[in-house]
Amino acid sequence: MDVLLLDDDQMNLKLFSRLLDGMPGVTTVALSMPLQALEYCRERRPDLVLIDYMMPEMDGLAFLQALRALYPGDPVAVIMITAAIDKDIRYRALQLGANDFLTKPIDNIEFRARVGNLLTLRRAQRELSLRAESLALAVAAATRAIAAGELDAIHRLSRMAEYRDPETGSHLLRMASYAKVLAASLGLDHAQQELIYAAAPMHDIGKIGIADHILLKPGRLDGDEMAIMRTHPKIGAAILHGSASPLLQAAEVIALHHHERYDGSGYPSGLAGEAIPLFGRIIAVADVFDALTSVRPYKRAWECGAAFDFLEEGAGSHFDPACVQAFLRQREVVLAIHDTHRDPPC
Repeated sequence: MDVLLLDDDQMNLKLFSRLLDGMPGVTTVALSMPLQALEYCRERRPDLVLIDYMMPEMDGLAFLQALRALYPGDPVAVIMITAAIDKDIRYRALQLGANDFLTKPIDNIEFRARVGNLLTLRRAQRELSLRAESLALAVAAATRAIAAGELDAIHRLSRMAEYRDPETGSHLLRMASYAKVLAASLGLDHAQQELIYAAAPMHDIGKIGIADHILLKPGRLDGDEMAIMRTHPKIGAAILHGSASPLLQAAEVIALHHHERYDGSGYPSGLAGEAIPLFGRIIAVADVFDALTSVRPYKRAWECGAAFDFLEEGAGSHFDPACVQAFLRQREVVLAIHDTHRDPPC
């Protein structure tokens, strides 16, 4: 335990040092000038400070006030040394955060007892702080483990959907990356960007509930088949519903709303404008852009320029205009993602 002694009387400093020398685990620093002592405290935090009241440069009260300002969240223990008649000074010292007092002339037994008590308290505070720090680290590690488990579940469910859907894993990676870029362009914070990136691959999880003869049909679907296909958002939301995980909650929102249209003509609920959750509006742009620029059994891939034009033409009807403009602002980034994660040749 580090104890700082501050007194302009050298005899007092020698006396205090001698009294503390016999206390186990205690290291003392004796200084006579308050400004020098404050500089010391800026560089190294003591566990206990003994302050005389009458000193040059500043009195003990001014020093105590400056000391408390240095460590607002972790108050150092302080003993103020005053004369027996200085009650007003004691009251002011208490208001400024003094922990205890010693009266001149110093009683050796009282001195050691009061210092020992405060050091015991300070040691307990430090141990409690270390335990709290250790607990915080453990909680953070457990939280990371839970988050990793959630991501693993998302990836496995997404891979399961891939086995039934002809779309590739590259599609999921590109689409999630586009969604993250779009979220950043809209000004969403880092946590929201990462959330939509992690949840986006679950957008079509409901397709695992669609029969193969519809899901894998190479040509256009007829009216009845399309009606069945359009149930996949609700199936996906039902699969993901009821989770306490923010990640799976976001995935549920995305699964349910990514086929809604800004003008209200989408499905499954016919929501319009900002009644469509933002994550659904973002995924609508990212998913359609990637679908257009990817090869499918029933179509060739569009050029990216034509896909950008399609989004711009659909702003206000199919797509949220703000999302489209935010996506278009990031053309270079989008093109880099498209080139980096191309589908392997057939």
